[in-house]
This record gives sequence, structure tokens and C-alpha cells, in this order.
Amino acid sequence: MSTTAAQTSPVPEVAEAFTFAQGEIRSAASELWPGAQVELSAHMPSVTGYVHRIRVGGRELYAKHSFLGMSLVSILRGVAGDWGEVQRAQAAYVQRADALMQREAAQLRLLAGLGRPRVCKVAGLARGVLFTEPVPGPTLAGLLLRDPSSAAGLFESVFADLQRLHRSRTAQRLAPAGAISERSVAATFQRKFNGISGQTYLTHLGAERCTEAERAELTALLRAVVARLHRMRPTALAPGQAVLTYGDLKPEHLVFPDGPGGRSVLIDPGLLRARASVDAAKLTSRTVLLLVSARPGVAAVEQVVEGLGAFAEQRMQLMAPKAARSWLRELLIVWLMDTVNILTTFLSAPSALPLPPRGRPLVERAVAVCTMADRISTPLGNGTDAHRVWQTALAQAKAVAV
Repeated sequence: MSTTAAQTSPVPEVAEAFTFAQGEIRSAASELWPGAQVELSAHMPSVTGYVHRIRVGGRELYAKHSFLGMSLVSILRGVAGDWGEVQRAQAAYVQRADALMQREAAQLRLLAGLGRPRVCKVAGLARGVLFTEPVPGPTLAGLLLRDPSSAAGLFESVFADLQRLHRSRTAQRLAPAGAISERSVAATFQRKFNGISGQTYLTHLGAERCTEAERAELTALLRAVVARLHRMRPTALAPGQAVLTYGDLKPEHLVFPDGPGGRSVLIDPGLLRARASVDAAKLTSRTVLLLVSARPGVAAVEQVVEGLGAFAEQRMQLMAPKAARSWLRELLIVWLMDTVNILTTFLSAPSALPLPPRGRPLVERAVAVCTMADRISTPLGNGTDAHRVWQTALAQAKAVAV
């Protein structure tokens, strides 16, 4: 635990949390590579953890620090107590075998042993800080924006590499304690929006990032969407054959070191047992949000969204009609849950916390995104056929991103 003194405040402040994490990164690097010069370079803004590029003895690495396995926004909102309480809890947390970075390192090593999908290499782990090697090359996000006509093929290539992971027998390789349930879309949704605390959370959304008029509109839309998703949640999580899902599949986490024709390399795993639709839903959600934030133009939006449609159709061709409808309905529900989860995290972030590059445009377009979720969840909640809702969803995705 860093010995840097910090004056206790009722709610942890961004500056003291960042200073503490930087100190832990330096100390961990010195433990792992004694005598090597340690230089912190660029901070990578995140609402979940503290990530920094670092140079150790001339070697470029990424360093990732997690406070108590919780999102950074939750820590800064005081969910874990004041700064002194966070520091004391963190000292005990990093000693635990099930600490988040311990599990993430173990998952990266497990996936490296599997061979498919390819993942970034673990360079070291100490003091609750995970060091990984950078992966050069364009991300899926960059490729989609650069060549939107290739969207369907790129999505298919990613999922071809996930076939081994999605086999039922592969799930036996991960002990239940090794899962990263913190990144479960459904569990996060339930934790955020459960009961009175969930309603209070919605009431205070956007306090530091939106106008009063925007907040009123957002709260009304989100209350309706969240209520519908709560009613549909048991359907999405009905008992069935669970597989290992990557859990945090988003365009920024897929890198193509050999170009778009090569295999992707994944970073930031969140392996957990779930329905096979979860990875497709997460990728769909984050691809649509990528388009909303980047706004690459009508033609590009049309091509990428059509690529999502073609990708889903290819997935369903392998299924019986009833199974395809169930898969598509689950995809839609988890898509909306994930979109609501991440958007509300951005909205609740303190104004002093730097958002990821795509975060601020999403906050600015939050009403439009919530309107999209409202227009998709309404027919879905009314029992409309999943295929009809899917077409509505694709049309809404196109509309919100232009």
C-alpha cells in the first residue's frame, strides 16, 4: 500500500485517487523489475479502473489498477466510503487471491493456453497492478470507421475466433471463483437499478454533466426503459446451457496487429459463464455507441448497422427457428441493458474525472440514446416478435448515429 499521505475527504477526490494509483503502479513496477527506470507516460481515461501507459527500462507496457474491484466512478461517488476507508479496504483487497486483477491475469493466461482467441500478454502482476504488453495495430473501432463496408466480415472473423471459447466443454476450464462477474451486463444492471437505491441513482444522474432540462428528460426515459428491462430480465437469464463468454467484447478491445485480414487480439477479458448471446449483444451495443459518438456519416452508419444485421442473420442460420427467436430476444435485452449501464456510468461520473474519448459525445447525445432505448424496449416489452423488434432496433440505431 502506498504510504503517500492524503487528507481524508467525505468523498474521494479524483486527484487523490489518481496520485495513489500512480504510486502503486510505480511501486509494483519496482518490485517486479528492481533497478529498472520507471516512467509513467500517457494516462488512458476510463470510468472503470485506472490505466496508464508506462515505460520500464525502455519496455513499453500498460499498467492497470483497480480500486476494490469496483468502477472508478463508484469509488469517486463514495460508494466504498471516504478516502481513508477506501485506502484501508484496498490494503486488504489486494492481498486477496480473488482480487480483480488477480482474476484478470489468470484469465489472460488461461486464454493464452487455449490459443483462441488470441489475447495480450501478461508482463507481471504485483500490489494489485496488472502489467500487459501493448498490441500494435488498428482496433476494430478504427477499422469500422475507416472501412465500414467490411463490418459484417470483421464481426464474423471475431466470432470465428470465439468458437472454441463458446464450446460447452471449454466452460469447465474456468472455476466459478475465477469468473469476472463484475463485468456481467445483467448483474451490473441489477446492481445499479435495484429497488429504492436504483431510483435514487436515476434521480441524481447527470448532476455534474447535464442541464436541468436534459436531466428531467433523461430521468423520465430511463425510468421507463429500466422498468421494462427489469420485467424482461428473467427471460434473458432463463436457465439454459451456459458457455464461457468473453464478457467485455467491444470494438476498442479488439486489435488487428496483422491488419483486417488477420486474426484479432483481445484485451481486458471478463470471462464468465453466460448465454452465448451475451458476447454478440455486448459487441452490438458498443458498436452502435461507437457510431453515435463518432457520427461518421450516413453512408458509413448504414453500412456498419447493415453489417450488424448480416452478422446476426449468419448467427441465426445455424439455429432452429425457435432457438433463433430466443437468441435474438436475449441479444436485444442485453444490448439495451449494456447501453443503459455504460451511459448512466458516464452521466454519473464527477465532472473532474476525464471520460474516455467516446464518453463526452455520448453524454452530449444521451437523450437521443435513451430515446432509442425507449423505442426499442417498448415493442420488446409488449411481446412483439423478436425479428420485427430487431428491424426496429437497426432502424433506430441508424437514426441515432447520424
